[in-house]
Amino acid sequence: MTDKTFLPALKQSWPRPAQAMPIVIFGAGSIVTDAHLPAYRNGGFPVAGIYDPDFEKARVLAEKWGVSAYETAEAAAAQQGVVFDLATPPDVHAGILRQLPQGSPVLLQKPMGSDLAGATEILEICRERKLRAAVNFQLRFSPMMLALRDAIDKGLLGEVVDFDAWLALDTPWHLWKFLETAPRVEISLHSIHYLDFVRSILGNPEGVHAKSLGHPSSKIAQTRTAAILDYGARTRCALSINHNHAFGRKFQACEFRICGLEGAAYVKLGVNLDYPRGEPDELWFNTGGEWQQVPLEGAWFPDAFTHRMAQLQRFATGEEDELVSGVEDAWYTMALVEAAYQSSASPATPLATKD
Repeated sequence: MTDKTFLPALKQSWPRPAQAMPIVIFGAGSIVTDAHLPAYRNGGFPVAGIYDPDFEKARVLAEKWGVSAYETAEAAAAQQGVVFDLATPPDVHAGILRQLPQGSPVLLQKPMGSDLAGATEILEICRERKLRAAVNFQLRFSPMMLALRDAIDKGLLGEVVDFDAWLALDTPWHLWKFLETAPRVEISLHSIHYLDFVRSILGNPEGVHAKSLGHPSSKIAQTRTAAILDYGARTRCALSINHNHAFGRKFQACEFRICGLEGAAYVKLGVNLDYPRGEPDELWFNTGGEWQQVPLEGAWFPDAFTHRMAQLQRFATGEEDELVSGVEDAWYTMALVEAAYQSSASPATPLATKD
């Protein structure tokens, strides 16, 4: 009998391709400077160049990193033998995809379109052009979540029957001024990561009950969400998200609790606490007896971006048969997001009244 109180070695990284492909990046925003470029450098992935509608912005960033800056989208899209990395707003993904060479490997920044209709359009373009496209749901590829998934696959928790996501933090929304006019924010741009990870563990839910709303102190459309994913009579899944807990660090939280019939896991997502500096991620297991912490080999930012790109490139080179978070699968995460917004806009079940 296996002693589950002894934790085996758990997967925390993705193997690199035998021959790394150059990367062409569309977009020169903060996610590129803070995550994409450092991650690709750390992973040994050469960046061929960067395009941004603001050429001067692209030029300055490209000069800093010693790569090319493309003056037009057409010039960037004309590159051959590369992976295209679209770190662009969701409403421009489709237009760029139509310009890429047939069969190109592509990584799309989440979300996959502004809504489900946009995701469907993107899916149809990728099918038509035979693009080997994945969506950058990189939380799945963070060291902590790779290890968690490996532990579940190894049966350390048994059947997973409870999944809780709890966030109570003070997100600095002022860092992203463009969000002040966005009609959909919290679920489509933040909690989408959690919904996608839940799907990767539990599959597609039967449905969702959700309420997403703003806060009186904020101009952002939605900053707070409560959601219940319906997985039938055996499994409970709930998310409580509050980005306006601005009362000091002491009782803030950004964590998952995953419980099975034979064990439990606790995950702290450190990057969201004191963002953008963040705190260390944490992963703990209790498979009988005391809680044990897993030493992590890296963090969500930027290491997950390295592993996400590695998996796409290994698929593109034929070293792997399955594309994780490909557009065919990512469409279902978008369907879950859409259902959550529909639920939020629907009236709640009213209480009975007395005569």
